Amino acid sequence: MGTNTTRLDRLLAEQLEECCAGDTGERIETLESLSDSADAGGDLQVLSALSDDTRYRLASLLAAADGELCVCELTAVVDVSDSATSHALGDLHDAGLVTRRKDGQWRYYDATERTERVLDALDETRGER
Repeated sequence: MGTNTTRLDRLLAEQLEECCAGDTGERIETLESLSDSADAGGDLQVLSALSDDTRYRLASLLAAADGELCVCELTAVVDVSDSATSHALGDLHDAGLVTRRKDGQWRYYDATERTERVLDALDETRGER
């Protein structure tokens, strides 16, 4: 529990018309239990991966494509170096947003279902659906 609960004490006293340390402790426990599930399944890693323009564009492109795309196809579209594209795809893979498959000298990527669902949710919040 945080050490500075003065303002929370005042809020609870106003809401409950009377407040004691037990009320404050109980409220903090409730809030902590809510925040404990905030990163279930690596949500912060997913959001962080999509916070970069190049990674977001790659994820969107892969989600919109009909199947896998080769790194060489992706690099031509995102207008960054081969190295930057590969690094961005590695971050997306680490976050579970893309799958990758190597076939000889070629590496292919595809969006995961989670990517499609996250991007669909973003589209819906913009009213595009």
